[in-house]
Amino acid sequence: MRAAVMYGARDVRVEDRPDPKIVKPADAVVRVVAACVCGSDLWPYQSMPVTDTGRPMGHEFLGVVEETGAEVTGLRTGDLVLAPFTYSDNTCDYCAKGLHISCRNGGRYGFDGVDGGQGEAVRVPYADGTLVKLPVAADSALLPSLLTLSDVMTTGHHGAVTAGVGRGDTVLVVGDGAVGLCAVIAAKRLGAERIVLAGRHEARTELGRDFGATDVVAERGEEGLARIRELTGGVEKVIEAVGTRQALDTALGAVLDGGTISRLGAPQYELGPLGRAEFMRNITLTGGASPARAYIEQLLPEVLDGTITPGRVFDRTFALDQAPDAYRAMADRQVLKALVAP
Repeated sequence: MRAAVMYGARDVRVEDRPDPKIVKPADAVVRVVAACVCGSDLWPYQSMPVTDTGRPMGHEFLGVVEETGAEVTGLRTGDLVLAPFTYSDNTCDYCAKGLHISCRNGGRYGFDGVDGGQGEAVRVPYADGTLVKLPVAADSALLPSLLTLSDVMTTGHHGAVTAGVGRGDTVLVVGDGAVGLCAVIAAKRLGAERIVLAGRHEARTELGRDFGATDVVAERGEEGLARIRELTGGVEKVIEAVGTRQALDTALGAVLDGGTISRLGAPQYELGPLGRAEFMRNITLTGGASPARAYIEQLLPEVLDGTITPGRVFDRTFALDQAPDAYRAMADRQVLKALVAP
């Protein structure tokens, strides 16, 4: 099969790799119908050391079941399924409390002999626990929005949930990438009355307004904080959807004492300003990697009936052999989120 493999910074290649096969009885082989490039894929794209073996890429995909292991009972060949961005057994103690990201038997696509999602097919471990059957055809116009439930929309939702967003709230979303825009959808869905989107890319922030943002702050640093305070007087709920120190500093500067910051952006720093000054403010710092599998059934009905349309974050489609171009376009900010169609 053909699949995207990263060999180092800005070095993504599409090459022939062995076809996936059933290895364990709980496995399924899924033929990929749609995948995409994640913002988190861009961090290794910018900094990954050169390697001779390469790393299979992609963790967001949906497709059709081609084969199942002997222990798989809930899926059949021909089913259209969605894959959360990590696999999980959906039975361990962590999964039972909705923390599938920490599944004791789970893992990540592209590691430990498991295929990446940016390819023609994937062996999915713990298929019954991981995959969600979709009640639409493989050519449905809903596929882009359904694909967002693999990661980006469920991650935005995780930010709104962990920030404690509720009816009537004022919320700040830091970052106008796909996760930030999905966090806007999620905050509106949970009843936020005012949603301030901090971002400076006009096409993205206009989409954010369509999704429910009531205000946009394009300024950064102290100027941006001054504008946020002018608009809101400070906010109690912040969703940080970038992962840089600058974004965290914005969140800390904007949140009121006693408020909550949910971090969604994969951190590109090890040390943050969490000393005495922050301690005295009683700020709650939460968030983290989304347990996507726990949220899919909650959000799926509203995607199916068109109440939410997160698939609008995809603004360009690339063929699989164009995966290097998809990475380049996203890294150079020419594309918000690239859909990859094998």
